[in-house]
Amino acid sequence: MTRSPVHTSDAAPPAGPYSQAIRAGDMIFVSGQLPLDPGGTLVGLGDIKAQTRRVLDNIAAILRAAGSSLDQVVKTTVFLTSLDNFSGMNEIYASVFKSPYPARSTVEIGRLPGGMLLEIECIALAERKTP
Repeated sequence: MTRSPVHTSDAAPPAGPYSQAIRAGDMIFVSGQLPLDPGGTLVGLGDIKAQTRRVLDNIAAILRAAGSSLDQVVKTTVFLTSLDNFSGMNEIYASVFKSPYPARSTVEIGRLPGGMLLEIECIALAERKTP
């Protein structure tokens, strides 16, 4: 199986030695996305809903670049700096994903840099091409 990096300028650039996503066969593994715009600037300081929207926009852009979409996401992991932000995150999350919803884990973590309230990573299927 080959693996290839996925990159788009429509999402925040990697802040270290990692790819925005890796495509391996029919699977796409999206690295944890932060609430940064494509220029790398934090969006929505202190606003979990704005930050969640930005993170999911980044994921959508990366999946498009990989030839997939949010409809193909099978698993997400949400990292929150406080579970007090769960309901705000969940409201935006539920407005973006459709039933059947992806499997999901949500974990409270110690902290993220610079006022970031969450990070989300996901695994998706590549879109199937019909002959």
